[in-house]
Amino acid sequence: MASAQRGRKSPLIDTATTLGKFLSFLLVSALCGVLSAALLVPLVAATGTGAARSIEYFDSLPAEFTPKKLTAPSKILASDGTLIAEMYSENRTPVKLSEVSPLMKDALLATEDDRFYDHGGVDPKGIAAALFSNSTSGTNRGASTLTQQYVTNVLNDIKISNGEAPTFNGSKTVLEKLQEVRLAISVEKKMSKDEILEGYLNLVQFNGRAYGVEAASQYFFNKSSKNLTLNEAALLAGIVNGPSVYDPVAHPQAALKRRNLVLGRMRTVNRITEAQYKAAVKEPIKLTVTPRAQGCYGASMAPYFCQWVTYQFIADPAYGDTVAERKALLNRGGLTIKTTLDSRLQKQAQASINGTADVKQTDPDVGHSLVTVQPGTGKVLAMAQNTNFGSAPEGETGYSDLNFNVDANINGDPATPGGGAGGFQPGSTYKPFTFTQWLIEGHSMNEVLDGQRRLYPVGDTTFKGSCFGNGYYTMQDQWSPQNYGDTNYGSYSALYGLANSLNTITFATAAKLDICKIQEVARKMGVHLGNSQDNNKEPLSGGEPSALLGTQNISPLTMANAFATWNNDGKLCKNLVFESITDASGKKYPVPAESCEQVIPAEIAHGTLYAEQQVMKNGSGRGRQLDFPTAAKTGTNDFRSQTWFIGSTKGLTTAVWLGNFNEASTSLADKNINGKKEAELDGSGLAGGTWQSFMKYAGPLYDHGDFPSPPENLINNPQWPTLAKDQIR
Repeated sequence: MASAQRGRKSPLIDTATTLGKFLSFLLVSALCGVLSAALLVPLVAATGTGAARSIEYFDSLPAEFTPKKLTAPSKILASDGTLIAEMYSENRTPVKLSEVSPLMKDALLATEDDRFYDHGGVDPKGIAAALFSNSTSGTNRGASTLTQQYVTNVLNDIKISNGEAPTFNGSKTVLEKLQEVRLAISVEKKMSKDEILEGYLNLVQFNGRAYGVEAASQYFFNKSSKNLTLNEAALLAGIVNGPSVYDPVAHPQAALKRRNLVLGRMRTVNRITEAQYKAAVKEPIKLTVTPRAQGCYGASMAPYFCQWVTYQFIADPAYGDTVAERKALLNRGGLTIKTTLDSRLQKQAQASINGTADVKQTDPDVGHSLVTVQPGTGKVLAMAQNTNFGSAPEGETGYSDLNFNVDANINGDPATPGGGAGGFQPGSTYKPFTFTQWLIEGHSMNEVLDGQRRLYPVGDTTFKGSCFGNGYYTMQDQWSPQNYGDTNYGSYSALYGLANSLNTITFATAAKLDICKIQEVARKMGVHLGNSQDNNKEPLSGGEPSALLGTQNISPLTMANAFATWNNDGKLCKNLVFESITDASGKKYPVPAESCEQVIPAEIAHGTLYAEQQVMKNGSGRGRQLDFPTAAKTGTNDFRSQTWFIGSTKGLTTAVWLGNFNEASTSLADKNINGKKEAELDGSGLAGGTWQSFMKYAGPLYDHGDFPSPPENLINNPQWPTLAKDQIR
């Protein structure tokens, strides 16, 4: 078998010489059918002056172009290198020429340009043969060398990158064809034959799902191009002449005929023997079509996290001046994006979610999600939900493009979508902010308050509010807070009231505070509206008392990060998703660095964290304890349509939400969840079960030691009376 690696011989007519240029110009023009008067005059003059003028014109054409770096898919990885997804506009995997089967190179050269190693970029002999064939047989034989085809592919790749339409041979103008010749000659002076062949093999399109020989080999045969057999190589070599016409999936008979033509050509030019040819043409086409998963819709895990990562990338000007540039870099730049996702935690997160509300056995309007952050770094380690990512096929349910865990917009900017659902009412998980302000204003956890049920009439100026004109909030509507089960009204400490989620105690503490300061401390801890349209500048409501019970839509990630602030000595950390970003050349792109800010005093954070430990030991979360220290808060909104469980170990903070994401005012009662119907749901129920299942596995993988202790003056030995009924709101 002849080798494609033959040494380069001196071409019969050197296109770098004056005569070569002249003949190339003449023959290319003739082949293109352009012997019009404008071009014919200097050529047929048959004088030195005429030839010189033709060469002068030819030499005046641009001869320089800089190929862009080959487009390649970008990989999004978990922190341990596990592949999450690949992003690409063109499915391409660049390979070295030495990594491609010699059979593939022989098949391609035999079919497309058997004199490749003998000419100087343009093949006058081949052009003359094509011209003779076309004029005598009525065929439309082409004569572009592989070098010319390489130039065309490079130019088209540049056009596609710039959002322009590519130009194909049949639609080329005379000038474009001559320009191609000029560039081919220039390329031959700068690149070796092997470099040109390698570039061609990596650029050429095989079908709409495969660009370059490696991607094509993987797509059609599920193998590397270095392992291609003779028949497989011949099939691929035949496809490049007409990717849509000779697609073996869509047009198997045409592909078979074309493959056999390639095999015949290989035999004619002595690249295979007669015996090899006869054996090969008898074989049927054998395919193992293996489409390459594209984007977050084909993610192997964490598709919603994947989507959120891409939105973060596209929103960051560090990766391009415009959104279009950033998208192009993401989809064509061959980046390796290592994220903060812990694949171990992610697998368990999805398993815990499915174990509670599997999409196949749950009403389609019941959503369930989990997100985990690392206190001290802000890294997002897991993000899961119970829906299939994407738009639902006709007649199917259980799909969503919305990420339940994140905001609708990044940083509340409508120009930078975040793909989120915009948050949900957090219910009683919002109460620790009131407790934190209670401690900030100098009160003790053990201070006893009157938690009797009472009516706050219209016009009552019970609540101090520094953000209001007269310094007080005047009730606009009659309000009478009620405890879960309409019971347990009495005098209890602030700590006991929080641990058992007593609404009347929360309002009794708020009555002694500045309610604007309560919302202000939440704001300092990163809490904002999940559907903000004004760059998160809109303040949380301080005017409605019900807001203190979590009636505003806040995303689970925002709540998890706020709880992590109590778990991080009062320091709020910006969320991070990128560990590193590099391209194939090793170039490193900047990623956001860890950034934490002290937003509440450490001793106050320790005090609130202590109270959340009591939730687990003696309060509404006591049924969800683990074998190591935990701190948490349960939450259920008034409509019982949203339930939450947010809790921490020393090294992790996890927020779990389960609710009706289509109708916020419709209870979860009697909804089918995992094949069962619950007459009444609350935060410690299904949401708490998911949290417990996940943290039982995840907790030991990170720091799960003791939490820091608050100053004694904040505790003051609280008493724990017995409630008439468990308060599990």
